[in-house]
Amino acid sequence: MVKKNFLMTAPLLMASFCSAQEKPNVVLIMVDDMGYSDIGCYGGEILTPNIDALASKGVRFTQFYNTSRSCPARASLMTGLYQHQAGIGQMSEDPFKQENQKSPNDWGVPGYKGFLNRNCVTIAEVLKEGGYHTYMAGKWHLGMHGEEKWPLQRGFERFYGILAGACSYLRPSGGRGLTLDNTKLPEPEAPYYTTDAFTDYAIRFVDEHKDDKPFFLYLAFNAPHWPLQAKEEDIQKFTKIYREKGWNEIREARRKRMAKLGIIDSNTEFAEWENRNWDELTEKEKDEVAYRMAVYAAQVHCVDYNVGKLLDYLKKNHKLDNTLVMFLSDNGACAEPYAELGGGKVSEINDPSHSGMPSYGRAWAQVSNTPFRKYKCRSYEGGISTPLIVSWKNNLNNKKGEWCRVPGYLPDIMPTILEATGAAYPETYHGGNKIHPLVGSSLLPAIHKKTDSLHEYMYWEHQNNRAIRWGNWKAIRDEKGKEWELYDVVKDRTERNNLAEQHPEVLTKLVTEWEKWANANFVLPKHPKK
Repeated sequence: MVKKNFLMTAPLLMASFCSAQEKPNVVLIMVDDMGYSDIGCYGGEILTPNIDALASKGVRFTQFYNTSRSCPARASLMTGLYQHQAGIGQMSEDPFKQENQKSPNDWGVPGYKGFLNRNCVTIAEVLKEGGYHTYMAGKWHLGMHGEEKWPLQRGFERFYGILAGACSYLRPSGGRGLTLDNTKLPEPEAPYYTTDAFTDYAIRFVDEHKDDKPFFLYLAFNAPHWPLQAKEEDIQKFTKIYREKGWNEIREARRKRMAKLGIIDSNTEFAEWENRNWDELTEKEKDEVAYRMAVYAAQVHCVDYNVGKLLDYLKKNHKLDNTLVMFLSDNGACAEPYAELGGGKVSEINDPSHSGMPSYGRAWAQVSNTPFRKYKCRSYEGGISTPLIVSWKNNLNNKKGEWCRVPGYLPDIMPTILEATGAAYPETYHGGNKIHPLVGSSLLPAIHKKTDSLHEYMYWEHQNNRAIRWGNWKAIRDEKGKEWELYDVVKDRTERNNLAEQHPEVLTKLVTEWEKWANANFVLPKHPKK
């Protein structure tokens, strides 16, 4: 075995974490394209009793951020780095390219390769060295052409799921098909549903290990990412509410619940509405978009059912009390293909062949991101804000239902897990390659109210959408804008009042800091050859 050099990640590591008998299990659950306010414990009307119960036993973050898109988010989550440092500044590899073709997401520069590079380590690689079993079920999306890029070659002992970024829930196949460990699988027999299957394999992996070693489980659902596909019995639970109330009333109800829960102030204004009002739609349009939202809600509801199934298994097998559970979304709700009423035809919904791209559209995406501005891929709050729930009975039992208002982001997940487990972060790995130092900070001091700040600055870039946060201030340059904007996101988190002209000195400072960060971290807002 190649020798690796390791560093302890922080002086905060507690002695109680160092005993093999007391090391916690870790369950990391990520959903795909779910909006900030969709689940009940963040103000949504979608029925999510199991996730809500998890939140009631732990801590919820009000200002936790992602990278605005799926595979960059997963790269940052898995490595504790900026996605550009890990090699996925743009997107992962195209599932339909041929083996000998260069991926359009490989720009030929370090930050844009389309797969995890060898100057980073995954949570699984570090925990495996620290004495953990490591399992994954669900969506990988961090490289697929060449087995060296697959989960088992990046620290996981077992894997079941998809290597690509999307698939049919009912009949995953071809470039978006299933893989078990290092073996591509044929199309599954009906009845089949990815959310159920991913959870069943996650439980199976944990159940099959019989020794006393702790485990790390990464359960990465593809739901509620398009295509719209859900079980009919779940869809029927939601059709009436969306048809009768419509998106304006649903959005206002969410805002009120969020204020009552203490997530936002009662006087928080909505971000500007980009769509027609509900009463301007025809009756046929109302029928169709209400059905799209009901299918989306059913996808989220099924995730909740399966989260409950996993947690029930852990509880019945006396594993839950000393398990650190984290639940979050990879980015804001998805407006693709940016049509108000959704993409694809209604007749394509629940089509197992995954023809077209049936989605719920820009208007419902704005509702999912209530009360924030924009959606997935953009660096406004609607694109980068995510619910985060952290629960761990043996360590956070006195934090039941609390809110943490300290800002954090995806690079913080790896350091949090390392502090909880006592695992060491390497200086070198992969045959002596130098590993980038962690950029994140453990969330545990914030959860335990030992600090009110984890970062002086936080940075974002994806597809020329740029942002930086410093205290209350956030500067942003949207992909469609020529000028930087400036917001006080403590007073104005819905980003309605651009203060660039009133505070030019703050904006200049933040733009300068962003450019310094970009130059140091392989960030190229535009393709170098275009």
